Amino acid sequence: MNQDKNSTEHYFSAQPTSKERFGLVRTTLCHRNFEFLTASSVFSKRRVDLGTRLLIESMILPKTGCVLDIGCGYGAVGIVAAKLYPDLQVLMTDVNIRAVRLARKNVPLNKVFNAEVRYGHFYEPVEDLVFDCILSNPPVSAGMETVKTIVTQAPRVMADKASFQMVIRSKIGAKALPALFKETFGNCTVLARESGFRVLMGQHSTAC
Repeated sequence: MNQDKNSTEHYFSAQPTSKERFGLVRTTLCHRNFEFLTASSVFSKRRVDLGTRLLIESMILPKTGCVLDIGCGYGAVGIVAAKLYPDLQVLMTDVNIRAVRLARKNVPLNKVFNAEVRYGHFYEPVEDLVFDCILSNPPVSAGMETVKTIVTQAPRVMADKASFQMVIRSKIGAKALPALFKETFGNCTVLARESGFRVLMGQHSTAC
């Protein structure tokens, strides 16, 4: 994620103070039509940004099991995942209460019945669960330490052979993040590169 130039607070803010200005994004993702309610102080309020779109179009999902969209914003990634695979259980989390409220509205708006949205920091809202896949478009505006925490704490809630998939600007952490993936998961694969973004994937093994 990148911070909107006109924003006075980053999207990792728990309680945004800016006046709430609502919008509606209509878009096609994975050959399906979606609508997302958006608002000020929530990432990419006018359109689904290129990084999120690349993650959605290239993500590798299990057909069953449990998937986490951490830092979900208004819910685009998790909602598409749930829509594509109705047998999945999709959990979405965000520290921004405004984003959480929007995501909770966008789930039924897109006729999704297998997704839940929780509020909280990092993995605290889902520490009782184990996931087969974790997806993330991290809040870079909150700093690289936040991004690194999302990566390094992921194995705590990952099943054996689960994947962690993150989109990042290619010029940000181009060397550091792949190295961090290899340190955390023992491996790193580039799933996609486009428009200045790349999607990285690490696979977790409990044998490590």
